[in-house]
Amino acid sequence: MTLKYRSTAQRVFSRGALLGAAAALTVLAPIAMAQDAEDAESIQDTIIVIAPDYVPRDGVSANKSNIPLIQTPQSVSIITRDQIDLLSFVDAQQAVRYTSGVFGENYGPDLRFDFVTVRGFTPKQYIDGLAAPVSTSIYSVGVDLYAFESFDVLKGPASALYGSAPPGGLYNQTSRRPEKEFGGEVQAKYGSDDYKQIAGTVTGPLSDNVSYSLTGLYRDREAERDLVSADRTLIAPAITWEITPDTTLTGLAYYQLDHVDGDTNGFLPVYGTLLPNPLGEVDPSTNIGDPNNRFEREQWAYGYEFSHKLTEAVSFISNSKLSSYDEQTPTSIYGGGGLVDDNFDGVPDDYRTVQQYNFSYAEHVDSFATDNRFDISLDAGGLTHQIIAGVDYRKVENKADFGFIFANRIDLFNPVYAPQATLEPGYPSAFNNQTLDQTGLYVQDHIGLGKLFFTISGRQDWVTIENNATNQSTDQEKFTYRAGANYVFDSGIAPYISYATSFEPVLGSDSVTGNEFEPSEGEQVEAGVKYDARGLPDGYELLLTGAVYQITQTNIVSTAPSVTPVFGTQTGEVEVNGLELELVSRINDALSINASYSYTDSEVTASSTLQEVGAELPVTPKNKASLFVDYTFQDGALSGFGFGAGVRYTSESQGALPGPFNPVVYAGEESTLFDAILRYDTRDWRFALNGSNLFDEQYVARCSGPAGCTYGAGQQIIATVTRKF
Repeated sequence: MTLKYRSTAQRVFSRGALLGAAAALTVLAPIAMAQDAEDAESIQDTIIVIAPDYVPRDGVSANKSNIPLIQTPQSVSIITRDQIDLLSFVDAQQAVRYTSGVFGENYGPDLRFDFVTVRGFTPKQYIDGLAAPVSTSIYSVGVDLYAFESFDVLKGPASALYGSAPPGGLYNQTSRRPEKEFGGEVQAKYGSDDYKQIAGTVTGPLSDNVSYSLTGLYRDREAERDLVSADRTLIAPAITWEITPDTTLTGLAYYQLDHVDGDTNGFLPVYGTLLPNPLGEVDPSTNIGDPNNRFEREQWAYGYEFSHKLTEAVSFISNSKLSSYDEQTPTSIYGGGGLVDDNFDGVPDDYRTVQQYNFSYAEHVDSFATDNRFDISLDAGGLTHQIIAGVDYRKVENKADFGFIFANRIDLFNPVYAPQATLEPGYPSAFNNQTLDQTGLYVQDHIGLGKLFFTISGRQDWVTIENNATNQSTDQEKFTYRAGANYVFDSGIAPYISYATSFEPVLGSDSVTGNEFEPSEGEQVEAGVKYDARGLPDGYELLLTGAVYQITQTNIVSTAPSVTPVFGTQTGEVEVNGLELELVSRINDALSINASYSYTDSEVTASSTLQEVGAELPVTPKNKASLFVDYTFQDGALSGFGFGAGVRYTSESQGALPGPFNPVVYAGEESTLFDAILRYDTRDWRFALNGSNLFDEQYVARCSGPAGCTYGAGQQIIATVTRKF
């Protein structure tokens, strides 16, 4: 008998409890095995298969249609739910650890947002194919990874289907969906830094044509940094109604509430972290913020997906979502002033006294997004066509305000958190008050001629950005496109080539010409080869992708004196050249492999700030390499036991661009980190012990300036117990 299920383990135990958790695993596993032995069939006849959907196959995010990844002429990385569960990823930053061309955790561990870059650029976030209500300055809303079925990264320009987007690409997270068969799980986690979590998901039928799913999570944790704690509550329901055999309506929703107390993100001085300090090294747990710091966030969304098959060849798909995002930081005291230099001689006075700032911030984002299209399949003149044609619209209202004042001074090596003169400075200054309207018409034809496939996409966008504070508005429009071809050999080898463009609206006026800014533009040429397992024996599943590319972004605003709200002239240009290799494989339902390598060469090629010309893009390491291998015993006395190990290497990366106010640029340190998994699975239970950065390597992930250094994620060990049903 072969049992297949979707395993959903996530992280592992606290540092001091590693041996205890391993002992518990040894004790509990036989108990669970004995329980299963009570079943009519003997345990020796049971084959444990833990991740049947480990290897991705379809490229819905890349094409807005169900075109196989092997026929998609562009790099796409899909981290499936089975990968997330097996490797026990907690958030999106961890999910891209073994993915080529994508970099996370450059700001160290963060309890609020997912900081990710793709090919040198910060990607836009999408949820269920619709733009997330991201904030003004951070393209992440931080919805918990447990809510999603997959995490898809579309690399390179994506405007031809999605509208405004950076040239590096975007990522799309697909929510868990209802299924007709009853199933689910409940899990508990405990681990490093008092990490405690209860989560669960359940799905099943309500009637013959209605099914549901319900996902929930509660997390209470501390951080590697002293005096920091956070809690999160998530609930995500969904319901599917099969109105007729040809018509389906799915309602999707989520609600998440976050609280974080304390200073989460470092801002440590360069002396004592990246550079020597005569008084010693700064411990990664050092907190030079304030325990009174508070971050609060409440967000929700609800919407639907509707599909109706008009004929065997034509379907209509509609997808809409209403979202709200509310974030407040009434107190945010941090060591932003760095080591005090009262005599202004360029040398810290005592190498231990740090100037604190207090930056309060509040932002509210309301968003409505809808995407409506026709899918058409037809054969004509010996050619096959998979055509999509649609219109999408989004409206976003964004209001953000802040306050900024000087706070106390604090001892770097013996912090004492004295009462602040003003704890909550309020939000007296406007940061952003905009309304964005974007409408796009798009069409794509995926043409097949035997084993040769052409993909041609085009889109026209109209964008209006209104500054509600000044009653000024900017109207911009842009046509973008993608064209590619690949040939799929019988062996499963598929070489391809593509060209794609992108754009992003820019608000403001040029300080030199006085004209309104044009949209920034991106273009990419990419060539590569993909390979799947169709030429290999049964039991081999894999997707191998190799790509070389060149991205150029123009019309970038370079900082200079200008008209509000953007200060600059539109002379900037960036070029990124890269090589990426990525493998995801599953062999005989027992051996799982993730491997990747990236070479990313970025350069500012033009700027009105002369110091920037020739500089590398921040947090864009030249080299990233990773390998993870996991093995599960399927039968015999060890049936259900599994173990895995991985290694991740990232080279150094620049912390910021140089300029007149940033004459010295510091580089984050290279790192080589090791991960491991030990677990036991039965039909109904999973016991897992997962460790990342197993040897607790200490390194500075980023140093944006003399007062902006952050350590990388330290050792994290978490134990997970999951009950499947």
